[in-house]
Amino acid sequence: MTTNTSEVERRLWAAADSLRANSKLRSHEYSTPVLGLIFLAYADHRFEQAQQELGADAEPMDFQAEGVMYLPEQARYRRLLALPDSANLGQAINDAMKAVETENEDLKDVLPKIYNRLDNSVLAPLLKAFNFSEIAAGLEGDAFGKVYEYFLGEFAKREGQLGGEFYTPTSLVKLMVEIMEPFHGRIYDPACGSGGMFVQSARFVTEHKKNPTDELSVFGQEKTAETVRLARMNLAVHGLSGDIKQGNTFYEDIHGSRGKFDFALANPPFNVKGIKKDDIASDPRLPYGTPSTDNGNYLWLQYISSSLNAKGRAGVVMANSASDARGSEQLIRQRMIESGNVDIMLAASSNLFYTVTLPATVWFYDNGKRGSPREDTVLFIDARQTFRQVTKAIREMTDEQVELLANIANLYRGEAPEFKHGSKDRFDELFPDGAYRDVPGLCKVATRDEIETQSWSLNPGRYVGVTARAADDFEFSVRLGELNEELEVLTAEAHELEERISGSVAALMEAEQEVADEGVLA
Repeated sequence: MTTNTSEVERRLWAAADSLRANSKLRSHEYSTPVLGLIFLAYADHRFEQAQQELGADAEPMDFQAEGVMYLPEQARYRRLLALPDSANLGQAINDAMKAVETENEDLKDVLPKIYNRLDNSVLAPLLKAFNFSEIAAGLEGDAFGKVYEYFLGEFAKREGQLGGEFYTPTSLVKLMVEIMEPFHGRIYDPACGSGGMFVQSARFVTEHKKNPTDELSVFGQEKTAETVRLARMNLAVHGLSGDIKQGNTFYEDIHGSRGKFDFALANPPFNVKGIKKDDIASDPRLPYGTPSTDNGNYLWLQYISSSLNAKGRAGVVMANSASDARGSEQLIRQRMIESGNVDIMLAASSNLFYTVTLPATVWFYDNGKRGSPREDTVLFIDARQTFRQVTKAIREMTDEQVELLANIANLYRGEAPEFKHGSKDRFDELFPDGAYRDVPGLCKVATRDEIETQSWSLNPGRYVGVTARAADDFEFSVRLGELNEELEVLTAEAHELEERISGSVAALMEAEQEVADEGVLA
């Protein structure tokens, strides 16, 4: 009988939540030891399974060949569970983490070793709760990896804005991956957070009956050391390895990204201010120019686009305001469109993110469409009404909805649709001939000339039309947030214009003064 993964997730979360109430850790600190224990428990579970298949005499390299971490006896979860009540559990868990790092070079200095700060009365129940050998019966596939992702999501909810820096909702990442189709190659994320983009890419490969460790090479960059450790742990939990490094992407291109990657995915922080313009003025990753506004959105968009090789594809989650931004950003957007690699623009629903209610837009690039009939077109998809309400404040896209949206992209590219998650009936309603067509309120293919008449806007709502909504479906808080974001953009543009006018006035006054001085000398 198959166990309900959601029930397991909730039960484990309740056990973990007791740590917040009964430890001396601050609320934003307790995620680290919990995720560390889940990591160790799952690693032990996979090691136990592999050992049964490989035999007791198997060497460390035999486990690594199977994509399984080798665990020395000191790191075995059953050993920790068997320790007497008088033992120092915190120190024993710290020692277990060190032993794992010693045997697995990719995890050096990654695993948490703060368990000595916790009492046995807190640690003992947690150890028992996360004993995967007892809860494994009935769980299928990548269930334990999903448990880890569930915990990342729950911590993101509770840590507010800090959580948004390391977690992108799974359903949105699934959609990006399904549209990009990363079957084989090098994948890059310059704002990789906890590595969710890489995990979903690997899952996509697995669903298509291939081994992700053979097909994908992972390269990530993240600003904070703590988040880098989260990403490396997340990859390891899923049997993956990658080159994840710490660095500020605005000023450091650690992987030498330009023109290097087959795929790039990112959910960078929106509307970053205070970037040192002098330090990025000659950055070759900005081929379309440096925006004059104090906003990092069009830096991120160019970092992603410029990282692709001749056939590369990318997806970037971006603030809605970037699609219509004016001034220097509009000029950059025009150059990007004229380059021929902007492929798909998808407006997502509000409330998909745990930390902000605003809707976002996903930009998809495809260098491979240059020279094809699609070079001068962009597919616009309005998915703002495509969601399932999880709670009053949170939405997500179901697998069926993700599949339908991805199939729209497949039709636009001339590729065959896939039906694994129940979207065929709705697909047949929308596309009865099995070929792409514009659907009012949902999707529209626009030519470059049409986009130019819209002042180079890439806002899907301008092209697909408006879907009728019931009067009581109006969400005041969301609309207010959208208007506030638009106000911020207009304010920034006003400041930019004010600076330009001031500069022009100063130049005119200086010129008049020079003329006056010449007249006096004459």
